Amino acid sequence: MTEPELAEAIAPEIEEAGPVVEMQLEETEAGEDEAEPAAAAVEEKIAAPEEEEEELDLPIPEPVIAGGAHDDFNWNMDKRGAIAYTDAERHQYLSQYDVTLSHVAENEIIRGKVSAISSGDVVLDINYKSDGLVSLNEFRDMPELKQGDEVEVYVESQEDSQGQLGLSRKKAKILRAWESIVDSFKNGTIISGIVISKTKGGLIVDCGGLETFLPGSQIDIKPVIDYDQYVGKMMEFKVVKINEQIKNAVVSHKALIESDLAEQREQILASLEKGQVLEGIVKNITDFGAFLDLGGVDGLLYITDISWGRIGHPSEVLQLNQRINVVVLDFDENKKRISLGLKQLTPHPWEVLPEDITESAVVKGRVVNIEDYGAFVEIMPGVEGLIHISEISWGNQSVNAKEYFTMGQEVEARVVTIDRGDRKMSLSIKQLTADPWSEIDGQFSVGSRHTGTVKNMTNYGIFVELSEGVGGMVHISDLSWTRRYAHPSEFTKVGEPIEVVVLDVDKDKRQISLGHKQIEENPWDAFEAIFPVGSYHEATVLKRDDKGATFQMPHGLEAFAPAKHIRKEDGQVVDTGETLTVKVIEFNKDDRRILVSHTRYVEDLKYKAEAAVKAEKAKEEGEVKSAVSDVQKKVEKETLGDLAALAQLKEQFGEDEAK
Repeated sequence: MTEPELAEAIAPEIEEAGPVVEMQLEETEAGEDEAEPAAAAVEEKIAAPEEEEEELDLPIPEPVIAGGAHDDFNWNMDKRGAIAYTDAERHQYLSQYDVTLSHVAENEIIRGKVSAISSGDVVLDINYKSDGLVSLNEFRDMPELKQGDEVEVYVESQEDSQGQLGLSRKKAKILRAWESIVDSFKNGTIISGIVISKTKGGLIVDCGGLETFLPGSQIDIKPVIDYDQYVGKMMEFKVVKINEQIKNAVVSHKALIESDLAEQREQILASLEKGQVLEGIVKNITDFGAFLDLGGVDGLLYITDISWGRIGHPSEVLQLNQRINVVVLDFDENKKRISLGLKQLTPHPWEVLPEDITESAVVKGRVVNIEDYGAFVEIMPGVEGLIHISEISWGNQSVNAKEYFTMGQEVEARVVTIDRGDRKMSLSIKQLTADPWSEIDGQFSVGSRHTGTVKNMTNYGIFVELSEGVGGMVHISDLSWTRRYAHPSEFTKVGEPIEVVVLDVDKDKRQISLGHKQIEENPWDAFEAIFPVGSYHEATVLKRDDKGATFQMPHGLEAFAPAKHIRKEDGQVVDTGETLTVKVIEFNKDDRRILVSHTRYVEDLKYKAEAAVKAEKAKEEGEVKSAVSDVQKKVEKETLGDLAALAQLKEQFGEDEAK
């Protein structure tokens, strides 16, 4: 990884820990400020005599010359015996003196010699007009400091308000350290530092007096959890990022390790050969394999190359930091990939398979894989045999291997076929026992009754196990004489016993047809007389759909009414749970089907009612006609009698007139 890539990778860690580093840098600067008052106090003491001297260096008044014994006295000499120079002389002498001194500029680093060490201060001679005073606290990293040693200091000022030279060794150290850091960043040089504390996301490292940040991801090539173990250690680093403004830097120890490993990797890759055996250390374990450290270069040991036998996870065989020998299977110099193998160090198990494992031999093994078509059994590491679903049971019913076997299950089987060249083996469980179908005729004859166990269900019937390896099917239509089931689960459940009758046996196809309803007599002969066409019966609606409704009839029978036959007198459709009267409109004994109609029953009621009304009306009309006839006869009789009387009277009147 290049330094720009590394800087970009650790940017989140720097951003997270940046405020901490800046705060520590500010604390460092604050510490320097605290050391300045002590130096200033000393400077004031040193400057005091000079001030006093300046006060005495006043112009001397011209003496009054008078004749006498002291006429040869030099009146230009001051009271200290110093000769007063003219301005020209003074300037000349000062110029000559300045030449003997070093040129000191502010904000630069110079070397000075320790001229004295007093309590708390160090006096430095820098060959200047005045000595410099530096606090002894700034030399804590030099416990053996003595008079005459040379040290580097930073010139803060040529002359402060006290007239003293301002020096700082701490700032000189920081500047030198920063120069070293910048050089490492630009040129890739190595710097050293001591880890002084742990912070959020990494460590704080003192590199020559300047605190830098070491991200946790840059400590080592391996993940580091315990940062405390590095505190107080002296380590080497490379600078991967700097900040000129705040004089902050990010360092990396991992970059050094990687550069060393890169050289080792090139050497190892140059000497690699296929088939070469190397020693490696397990450095990481994943679901698909393990990564090994081969001494500077990593190799991958796939899970399939760990053991000849099947393993669920590499951790079943390998452990972290374990030393193992591996063989080089393949490598890519361009991609720096190395494929390793562990099982290849031992011969293939098929090559050393015992000679007594032959066809018909009985073997034991462990189920290591289950598929829809069967299960693979490992009889020894790297040697597996397949138990096909057809070799599980003598029965012709298909067996679900995933329900029959479990992973890790110990099983015993007989070898059916073995091919050492192709390294294949087929096994059988059912061949451990005799074929029960060889004696099927005498044990399960047609018409015999048996009690079996429901093993499986389909939409069209039930599979019943009669004995080990022998089973048959009950068709859904043979479950009941009287009821029709939409699915066999409405009648029974898997695992429950069921009584059956053998209806047919096909030995060649290994099939047996069974029936459950046949254990009872067929009641439809009697039902024909009970439910003739046109008869009426009370029935309950079991269910209803768009096609019609199913009714529960007496004696447990079910009848069906088409949709047009389930309307009531008020025009509404019958509802589930209602009990009402229906009329049998069709009876089929062979198909065991009864069709009924509630609408026909309602129509019959209306017809009978209308017929009764008509009969009553006809009866009434007949009675009326009879009464009228009687009246008419009576009236007619009376009328004829009256006519005879009138005729008689007429005759009498005639006789009277004649007289």
